[in-house]
Amino acid sequence: MAGKRKYDDGCAVAHGLDLIGERWALLVVRELLLGPKRFTDLREGMPAASADMLTQRLRELGDTGIVRRRKLPPPASSWVYELTDWGAELEPIILQLSRWSSRSPTLSKDAGIGVDSLMLSLRTLFDPRAAQGLHATFALQLGENRFRVDIADGGLTLARGEPDQADVTIATGAARLAALLRGERTLADALRAGDLALDGREDLAERFVGLFPLPEPVSLPS
Repeated sequence: MAGKRKYDDGCAVAHGLDLIGERWALLVVRELLLGPKRFTDLREGMPAASADMLTQRLRELGDTGIVRRRKLPPPASSWVYELTDWGAELEPIILQLSRWSSRSPTLSKDAGIGVDSLMLSLRTLFDPRAAQGLHATFALQLGENRFRVDIADGGLTLARGEPDQADVTIATGAARLAALLRGERTLADALRAGDLALDGREDLAERFVGLFPLPEPVSLPS
């Protein structure tokens, strides 16, 4: 970590910030929680980060044992970045941070959101009580990205990839799905406008959208 500003504090919290507190570092981890990515994929998920900055953060996260680089076997044969087992332990910390900050009264609703960020928000906001009695598999097609979401026994399992069989398939864009989840428009409106394609029961899709309620924002001090 030569050249980095450090807290020079024996507290483990301070050391944790030495490891992941630099700008973009924690977002790199966020982008890798759902699996390995190429450098170009990481840049797509963090378009405001320069190539040089991203390269530097990946090097630092590699030096500290949080991220590793490996080459995929043929026919892909491309280099990818992935979390180490220790790096993957950051997932509950990131999800909890997301839950906490989602209550901020100054959280921007207008800023864009990446596909992986949106998928992680499903884990963050999922309401097990609203899912009681629901057993279904949903396929989400967000541009070139495919995700499988299984709801069963009040729990949610989410993974990259397409299920062999889905009860409902929703095809749309990340921003449009985010607007549905935030209650800014209805599923029926999105279908009428052609902003969303649906294969399966509309009532199941409606219930799916309702499984991720936004928490009430905290009040600013008067």
